Amino acid sequence: MKKAIFIGSVGCGKTTLSQKLKGEEISYNKTQAIEFHDQIIDTPGEFIQHRNYYSALLTTAVDSQLIVLMASAVEKKQTFSPLFAAAFAKPCIGVITKIDLAEKEDIERTKKQLALAGAKKFFMISAVENQGIDELRAYLQEPKGDEDR
Repeated sequence: MKKAIFIGSVGCGKTTLSQKLKGEEISYNKTQAIEFHDQIIDTPGEFIQHRNYYSALLTTAVDSQLIVLMASAVEKKQTFSPLFAAAFAKPCIGVITKIDLAEKEDIERTKKQLALAGAKKFFMISAVENQGIDELRAYLQEPKGDEDR
């Protein structure tokens, strides 16, 4: 599995997705500090919501092979700056969460926001309804170097 860093706002589902991918029971756990797992780096949402923490994201991402920008389809505000992912010089994908709670236009809006930030490939997921999880897991398990397919 590619080592991925999950970046997104507070409550977008980074920890829930991490739990789901690891086969754990989903339980709410507010991430207070960067958490390192075998193949996942889970970051606090405050690190993207406050620019003074960007350096922590950049430093932590050095240990990753893939940048995963995450955004909830039900969140209306723009989380990522345009071309945000360019700062990492690594492959970047977008994960749209909470699709079970969203309308089609919400999902499309979120996809456009992630594309503007630099995501090249997109996954639509619902951890609660187990939608899109297998596709994302399969992608993460592809050999390193297959990120742009």
